[in-house]
Amino acid sequence: MSRLRVDRQLWLALLLLVGAGLLLEYTAIDLWVQDLFYNPTSKTWLVDQQAPLGRIFFYNGPKGLVWVIGLGVLTLALGPARWREKWQLNRRGLWLAVLVLATVPLLAGIGKEYTNTFCPSEVRRYGGDVAYVKLCEPFPAEDRPARRGGCFPAGHASGGFALMGLLLVRPTRRWRLNTVTFGLILGWWMGGYQMLKGAHYLSHTVTTMLVAWLVIIVWRQLLGLARIQQVKG
Repeated sequence: MSRLRVDRQLWLALLLLVGAGLLLEYTAIDLWVQDLFYNPTSKTWLVDQQAPLGRIFFYNGPKGLVWVIGLGVLTLALGPARWREKWQLNRRGLWLAVLVLATVPLLAGIGKEYTNTFCPSEVRRYGGDVAYVKLCEPFPAEDRPARRGGCFPAGHASGGFALMGLLLVRPTRRWRLNTVTFGLILGWWMGGYQMLKGAHYLSHTVTTMLVAWLVIIVWRQLLGLARIQQVKG
């Protein structure tokens, strides 16, 4: 019964990932959204990537928060049982969070390495020097860039979305709801900032969010946490 439940969620996550990919690949949604953030007259983005306050609140600050939470979770998972008993924490739930926090950014990094996709600010439509092509499109033979792109999926937002992996650290419905909500908000907080300054398209952030959900489902099953209602401290 628990296996069937996990399989349903796994197939749903895969279906949404494929569906989102097809929608973004065969429509111009990425450009429609990105056009809202770029001023072609002044050739500037809605957010200046060099603005120090923006980098503190949307880039360095959230990234530091993810690291602090990740190290804290790892410490609790490795520490003595009395630490977990005091806060009613589930050890396998902690390891789920650790594995998700490690896996999601890793997969984002691998994707950046092999997809050869450029950021909005690098394409000619937005003042860059390379042609715009979608993820599955080849560059024109006469207009291939001399360098490789490394912008897909959204790496910065991956840490925020990975915090959804905290959902089984405590065995309560409120905890699950709060942690998933927090991960989604922080992921879009970080990913939205990247979009506003021309560092990512909408599809990059959506893909990272769905990959994070898929990673959580896979690790949850491997760790024997499929029936989240039955997780105990």
